[in-house]
Amino acid sequence: MKNIAFAFLMTASTLYAVACSSPTVNVATTENSPAASATITEQGSNPTDTTKKGKTIIVDVRTPEEWNNDGHANCTTLIPLNELESKMETLRGYDKIVLVCRSGARAGRAQELLQANGFKDVSNAGPWQNAPCK
Repeated sequence: MKNIAFAFLMTASTLYAVACSSPTVNVATTENSPAASATITEQGSNPTDTTKKGKTIIVDVRTPEEWNNDGHANCTTLIPLNELESKMETLRGYDKIVLVCRSGARAGRAQELLQANGFKDVSNAGPWQNAPCK
């Protein structure tokens, strides 16, 4: 049993390391379909990029472990709460940001952080199961 747990932990750690080293973030929009996505670069992204205007992004602020193990809505983008401040600029071009987590508490903290940094249309949808996928 320990060998299986160790193998799982190593696989999960490797996948997490690969995902964290990716230079792009895939973000889903609610304007097309839940599977529709646009790719933006984290570094050097243009906050005034008009391709995101009129768009909504649904951000899940749970941990990667929760995202992978507890499930997630296909229309959401994972940005853990502890990484939100450093990835905030990737959200600047969106007109509306909807936040979800496990219960709504972390989404509320994320909402306060974004609003304190000038984001206007930010809402807390509560648990990730409430993500308004269209």
